[in-house]
Amino acid sequence: MEEKMNPRVLELQLSGIRRFFNMVAGTEGMISLTIGQPDFPTPLHVKEAGKRAIDENFTSYTHNAGMLELRKAASDFMKEKYRLDYDEDEVIITSGASQGIDVTLRSILVEGDECILPGPVYPGYEPIIKLSGAKPVHIDTTSNGFKLDASLLKTAITSKTKCIILPYPSNPTGVSLTAEELKEIADLIRGRGIFVVADEIYSELTFDRSHRSIAEFLRDQTIVINGLSKSHSMTGWRIGMVMAPKAVSQHLLKVHQYNVSCATSVSQKAALAALTKGKDDAIPMKDAYRKRREYVYKRLVGMGFRNVIKPDGAFYYFVEIPERFNGDSFEFCLELVQKEKVAVVPGEAFSVMGEGYFRLSYACSMEELEEGLDRMENFLASF
Repeated sequence: MEEKMNPRVLELQLSGIRRFFNMVAGTEGMISLTIGQPDFPTPLHVKEAGKRAIDENFTSYTHNAGMLELRKAASDFMKEKYRLDYDEDEVIITSGASQGIDVTLRSILVEGDECILPGPVYPGYEPIIKLSGAKPVHIDTTSNGFKLDASLLKTAITSKTKCIILPYPSNPTGVSLTAEELKEIADLIRGRGIFVVADEIYSELTFDRSHRSIAEFLRDQTIVINGLSKSHSMTGWRIGMVMAPKAVSQHLLKVHQYNVSCATSVSQKAALAALTKGKDDAIPMKDAYRKRREYVYKRLVGMGFRNVIKPDGAFYYFVEIPERFNGDSFEFCLELVQKEKVAVVPGEAFSVMGEGYFRLSYACSMEELEEGLDRMENFLASF
């Protein structure tokens, strides 16, 4: 019966990140610098709130958009942190940011639309774009410091452009956009009937300046996606947030409702604690990531890697592979695994623009980083 399935589904591939992670998982002695998951435990007060929810039998459906109290807390959090003004009716609590991306793109894209993405880019957008019958249009940012700015966008916008995805701070590059760069993009597309989907899941993990959102400058055309996976180390709790003007959010809610009914009730109670009592929980994590960022930068530069861009946020480096490998990122990563038992993600997992690079995640202990980078240095010294 396989041939009877949706052909667009048959054409999809598993994420290159997961394919490589699964390939090396379980290998004894492996140092894995692959998965973008915080290595910190969920804050204690957040876990306690989840436990209380279970003990108090808060295990039924909630409002489709999420608990009113939680949506109000999300609204307050976004206003305090990022100058964004959404009321509780413009907030939808989703089952992770990934479900928020799915709901958003399936709500706005139709057959024949074009959706612009920066390349290299997180691989979670393109499959949903294609499943919606739309066309992903990647813009090569490798010669622009990994930034999708107004000058690059001008060359790609057509009459079919329906959506631009701004995933900053970026996975896989860690790069962010400044307020000035966001204003220029807003000025370029204002009034042109183009949505901006601003995936800001790493907004709390910025190192050199506070995060700014394009929704601050282009509210009517922007859909903001955020969540608690990275900021509060709550990946498994699956809590995301989608924020948009009421005229848009009321329709996103319909798709969300038929998709999952509502986010997990117990996780919503934990999220409420995170967004109120724990609104600054990311600060100690960010301090640790900043130290790791500096350490990794010195090591990579010291090894002779070319044009290493120090990330503004998130917890990744996106690094150009040595010339010896002729731009074959998979070959580089595979050889590194085989010879030194260190795993990083081939750049090809992040679109064709990622070929020739690898992604290193420093969301792990300093001890693992030191050992992993020592092994990488040995590997480079071997040739």
